[in-house]
Formats: sequence, structure tokens, C-alpha cells
Amino acid sequence: MSSTSNQGAHVFLDYTGAYFDEQITGEWLFALMREAVEQSPAREVHAHLSPFDGDLSPPGFAAVVLIDESHITAHCYADRGLLAIDCFTCGDTDPEQIAIRIHNGLMERFPDLVCVRKERMERFISEV
Repeated sequence: MSSTSNQGAHVFLDYTGAYFDEQITGEWLFALMREAVEQSPAREVHAHLSPFDGDLSPPGFAAVVLIDESHITAHCYADRGLLAIDCFTCGDTDPEQIAIRIHNGLMERFPDLVCVRKERMERFISEV
């Protein structure tokens, strides 16, 4: 009889009520993401933020922090208050810890923010 094991995990967070403004910008969330990675065992290898002004793409931003174990990303439709974050690791770092740090920081800054989905999915599943 075989069993399964996994080598990674992915945590998805979806929010409503994430209305970014002049004080709370994509740069603020980007800094929060990088700080959450810095406080984890993972190592940042690259980071990038792309704000969108609504000309070619809907207003908002996309951000990524590449880590030696995978990535942390955020995508925001600022005009609709929608924010999606995913934390994916495939090493020894638990993505849940990074997700919790980001979530707690968001909840402090956005009192009306609602987390409509938090889901963990095991990745790199294999039979053993």
C-alpha cells in the first residue's frame, strides 16, 4: 500500500475591501511582503513591483518576491478593492507563516478588509 508525501505548499488569500489610496499604496504592500520573507527562513532572490494606472491595464498593481524556495505574489484591482496573495514554498519554509504576517499587516491597515478565502494546498505531491 502506497502513501503520498509533499515537498511544498501553497497558501492562497483572497480579499475584498482592499482600496489602496495615496497613503496605502502598492509600495506599502510590497514592503510588507519583503519584510514577511525577511522574517522567514526563506531567502529573497529577486523582487519587483509593477503599478498599473488604468491606461493599458485596470488600476492596481502586481508584485512578486522570488525566494529560493519559490515565490510570494500579490495582484490588486485597486478600483474594485480586490486583492489576491499567494505564498508558495517548496523547501523547509512554511508558507503559512509568511501568509500570516502579510494578513496581520493588512488587517491593521484596512479595518474593512474581508478575507473571503484562505486555502492551503500541498504541492509536489508524490507517492512513496
